[in-house]
Amino acid sequence: MSDEMKFPALEEAEAKLKAKQDVLAGIFAEAGPEIDLTKVKSLSGDTYAKTEEIRKLDTELAELGEDCDRLRAVKTAGERTRTAPGPGGKVDAGGEQGSEPGATTVTHQDTKSFGQHFVESKAYKDRNGSIGPEAKLDIELKTLMTTTAGFPPETTRTGRLVDFATRPIQVTDLVPGTTTSQAAVVYMEETTFTNAAAEAAEGGTYAEAALALTEQSSPVRKIAVFLPVTDEQLEDEPQVRGYIDNRLPFMVRQRLDSQILVGNGTPPNLRGFLNVVGIQTQAKGADPAPDAVYKAMVKVRVTGRAMPNAIVYHPTNWQDIRLLRTADGIYIWGNPSDAGPERMWGLAVSQSDAITLGTALVGDFLNYTELAVRRGIDVQVSNSHSTFFVEGKQALRADMRTALIPYRPAALCTVTGL
Repeated sequence: MSDEMKFPALEEAEAKLKAKQDVLAGIFAEAGPEIDLTKVKSLSGDTYAKTEEIRKLDTELAELGEDCDRLRAVKTAGERTRTAPGPGGKVDAGGEQGSEPGATTVTHQDTKSFGQHFVESKAYKDRNGSIGPEAKLDIELKTLMTTTAGFPPETTRTGRLVDFATRPIQVTDLVPGTTTSQAAVVYMEETTFTNAAAEAAEGGTYAEAALALTEQSSPVRKIAVFLPVTDEQLEDEPQVRGYIDNRLPFMVRQRLDSQILVGNGTPPNLRGFLNVVGIQTQAKGADPAPDAVYKAMVKVRVTGRAMPNAIVYHPTNWQDIRLLRTADGIYIWGNPSDAGPERMWGLAVSQSDAITLGTALVGDFLNYTELAVRRGIDVQVSNSHSTFFVEGKQALRADMRTALIPYRPAALCTVTGL
């Protein structure tokens, strides 16, 4: 963190964003908890005119926030080029060097589906009619599956498959991803910083400062799932391959998406951000929800010495923000006919029903959190499980190993009581 690349354009954009945020915060402070715009003296005109000014300011905040997001992405790309590995070794799609004998490694440049690679692989063909060797697929993000209630072959259907209504991936993209080759991510944290620098008279004694470092560690955890599939499903029905390509790895990624927020830290669970020791909190109390979020942003800046870049909101709580109205019934976040911005105070809002209802999370995810992948999603298949060999079944398993690191807990702040 200390060797951070300087980027004046980003610093200027963040300064403009903060200035606009302060102006809007002042307006809401004047309006009070009941959002009575007649009390606002910093804006002229009637309530409708003031509402339009607030919307205009909110639009400017959204545009500035988007500018900051783009500049942060450029900065992150620049920093990665400085730390990227040299040309001495090719890393496959799963982040591992080389591959195991008998394995089929599939990259994103392949035109065939992963299911086709599996069925056509030499390891799978060699396995047919015998117990071993097992056929193995090492895949970064996709692979196949179905159950005994799967597709019967050669039946006339529309071709459409309707997925089960389940939670999508919602917050994983907020956390910068890296790779690790260790069983834990170990780093040093500066836990004491006493700046005693002061003016000194000629011949006077210098004031003594103090610094202390503490080793911190975030262990790599495994997220895994297992599901059976029959030989007939893999051999007789081509469409099942695409279905398997997506659903089994999705289960792993969906669980990771939840663990990032609410994992309790008890092995083998990850410790999610809401359970990190040292994270800050801001109670809503009698404040309007936007005021409470802004106060959390200020805590991240002042106590955490960080720049908040995103807010995680439960969809039910975000509904209350989207429907927020002035005392005389004017919608603040735009008319019902408008799409409305998915931003608050210029920061991107990620809606996730994995977060605890009534709680929001504000933080500098870009600079002070990290998801270090030890191994990407790996899918293996074997008929050696239980009695599967004599039953004509394959056991498919998918797993990944990763560590979640909150480098500076104070750079995160929950908002409670929403």
